[in-house]
Amino acid sequence: MKIYSVENLPGKDYEVLDVVTGSTVQSKNFISDFGQSLKNIVGGELKAYTQMMEKARRLSTERMVAQADEMRADAIIGVRYSTSAIMAQAAEVLVYGTAIRFK
Repeated sequence: MKIYSVENLPGKDYEVLDVVTGSTVQSKNFISDFGQSLKNIVGGELKAYTQMMEKARRLSTERMVAQADEMRADAIIGVRYSTSAIMAQAAEVLVYGTAIRFK
């Protein structure tokens, strides 16, 4: 499945199918969260949270692609990611785009 951030594909003939989405809510366990709060005192990258968000983006993208596959789409255009805090130490990653089929 091809995934594009552009809104359209010039020179390609395709039909728009529908909006597709994927999302997940992720949190870290208490021990990891405590370790990251200590890191917050001295500064620097919070690697456990970086890894958590990378996993969340990957999982959300897989879910969006699965939805597009069900529609027999060839690609997804206009892909965007959004992140929001759901509660303390938990974040949602939402990805969305437009499923298309090449003619």
